[in-house]
Amino acid sequence: MTDSTLPPVRRDSLTDDLRWRGLLQDSTDPDELRTLLDGPGAAFYVGFDPTAPSLHVGHLMQVTTARRLQLAGHRPLLLVGGATGQIGDPKESAERTLNPPEVVASWVQRIRDQLAPFVSYTGDHAARLVNNLDWTGEMSVVEFLRDVGKHFPVNRMLAREVVRARLESGISFTEFSYQLLQANDFFELHRRHGCQLQFGGSDQWGNITAGVDYVRRRGLGPVQAFTTPLVTRSDGSKFGKTEGGAIWLDPEMTSPYAFYQFWINVDDRDVGRYLRYFSFRSREELEELEKETAERPASRAAQRALAEELTTLVHGEREMAQVVAASQALFGRGSLDELSAVTLRAALTEAGLVRLADLPDVATLFKESGLVPSMKEARRVIAEGGAYVNNVRVVAADAVVSPADLLHDRYLVLRRGKRSFAGVEVES
Repeated sequence: MTDSTLPPVRRDSLTDDLRWRGLLQDSTDPDELRTLLDGPGAAFYVGFDPTAPSLHVGHLMQVTTARRLQLAGHRPLLLVGGATGQIGDPKESAERTLNPPEVVASWVQRIRDQLAPFVSYTGDHAARLVNNLDWTGEMSVVEFLRDVGKHFPVNRMLAREVVRARLESGISFTEFSYQLLQANDFFELHRRHGCQLQFGGSDQWGNITAGVDYVRRRGLGPVQAFTTPLVTRSDGSKFGKTEGGAIWLDPEMTSPYAFYQFWINVDDRDVGRYLRYFSFRSREELEELEKETAERPASRAAQRALAEELTTLVHGEREMAQVVAASQALFGRGSLDELSAVTLRAALTEAGLVRLADLPDVATLFKESGLVPSMKEARRVIAEGGAYVNNVRVVAADAVVSPADLLHDRYLVLRRGKRSFAGVEVES
């Protein structure tokens, strides 16, 4: 990801902007929240549990909202749960698998590094990265039960939806106690850093309000909280998932090219909503993009704007330029020679990359790549002038590509017509 320098603080109403974008779902006290959000600046926190080695696109809602609040003059406390990540927030389906502490610790550092570029760590509203293991790890069991546990009525904890769903199948005391740990985070951040606000996804509302109540019960506050909506797709499928799995922010787990393609392929029914959630463009620009999507959906202008902005934000301008170059070159509108090996391989992997031990004739290459179903069809496509190798039209089905033509000494780009392409990796 790229280092970012934040633009000047905006002076319009943050609350109105968040509402227009659909980012305010629940809040503790709407009037007090407005006073806090539209005020001169307050410390706020949002948490991320290290349950995997990387954040994924589902976390972008919280990451970009934190950036949005800092742009409006508030001070971010980005919490990575070195303690809560070892416990796990209860799931409705089953008990979580507990990861070894050393694994969680390594994930904490990776996620802290991923969060760093989204906010600024200098100036009057400088962000700070915090780890709840710093205060939870020092607490004894007796201290936890006496100082924290006594403030939580069990009947209210049992009323939490996810807990009710697990009562019949069973829930461990470990997961049952997660709410106490998260609530204590708000108390500690309020006590140590003057934190006045917490936000998170709507599935965290029970944990978040427990923290607000706990701060009050300890005689501190007042503090406020709000939730953002869960990001969904119009067709009901899970946001951030593809056939290959989750879309990660780590470039080694999801390439910048695949990340870009995920946003390019967003459904027209969803793209306007995602732009409001994630983009830092003005309201006027977003409304114009929504209008263009309605009038000229084939242009995919909104998807391109979303893909370019988020890929630049997450992976940097240089990677963004490589991704755009690859998207153009693969379809014959740019030079394949200018693509790095990493970007080229990522793009071909997305399209379908076949590994071969040697170089057969062109017709066989097209059949083995899956671009055609048979040798007969391969010969027909070549005879009709619709076959390309490295963007050069092939005229003979029995021609053999020279090793000198391999890109980065191992790759070929095969294209059928204008839109279908595949890759070959020669392993010898």
